[in-house]
Amino acid sequence: MPRVKIGPALPDRKTLDGEIARLRDLDVGELRSRWHNMFGRRPHPHLPRHLLFRVLAYRLQADVLGDLDGESQRLLDRSVSPEDAGQRAVDLARRTADLRPGTVLGREWNRQMHRVAVLADGFAWNGKTYPSLSKIALAITGTRSNGPRFFGLRDKPSKEAHS
Repeated sequence: MPRVKIGPALPDRKTLDGEIARLRDLDVGELRSRWHNMFGRRPHPHLPRHLLFRVLAYRLQADVLGDLDGESQRLLDRSVSPEDAGQRAVDLARRTADLRPGTVLGREWNRQMHRVAVLADGFAWNGKTYPSLSKIALAITGTRSNGPRFFGLRDKPSKEAHS
């Protein structure tokens, strides 16, 4: 008689859905207890209920249906932390905020030089006042773009930073 290899059982979607539905009915204390049982450590004390639920539901689904593939996991591992991303945004905003009133920015677009004056409460271009450089970049090009980058105030990301 030939041998037949039996693989793992197919995931039972109804059981998984029922388990996630039971998670929805748990209060914060019960979700924290479930977290401790699932991950072997206590969750951060300030983690809100909706995030506790989502992480636990994801883990249940990943255990039954499979987790991220290796390539996706490596992509996420290479990404910056939320704290680093937030700090980078603050640094970029600070560079734009450091523009002093009276500064004149110049940009050539379609063989025409565009000059923008920095005001205390915005930016002046072609006799109008704009709240942001992005609004001026839109008026000049007709397409939405990052105003500070359009006027050369922010560096383009280097290829090495993405590798």
